[in-house]
Amino acid sequence: MVQKARIHLASVDKNRLEEVCAELKGIAEKTGVKMTGPIPLPTKRLVVPTRKSPCGEGTHSWDRYEMRIHKRLIDIDANERCMRRIMRIKVPENVHIEITLM
Repeated sequence: MVQKARIHLASVDKNRLEEVCAELKGIAEKTGVKMTGPIPLPTKRLVVPTRKSPCGEGTHSWDRYEMRIHKRLIDIDANERCMRRIMRIKVPENVHIEITLM
């Protein structure tokens, strides 16, 4: 029975997230293991509306600040050599990675 690793990636910066996914894909190709993904999961939007005027007087105008959290899912065969290489990659500070063995 082949053990699999499920990798969850989440980031605010989409470009950095795609770089890490490409690096994981390159490792899978070099080691010759089977890989599925990256599967894009729904983007989470956090919207915060705030009043422009600090005192509440005057016009009723609003600012809307938005933060998007992009997520990817990768399934990969958990070969020992492949997993060692995955653990060594440099992950940027704003990319969150979670590896689960199944």
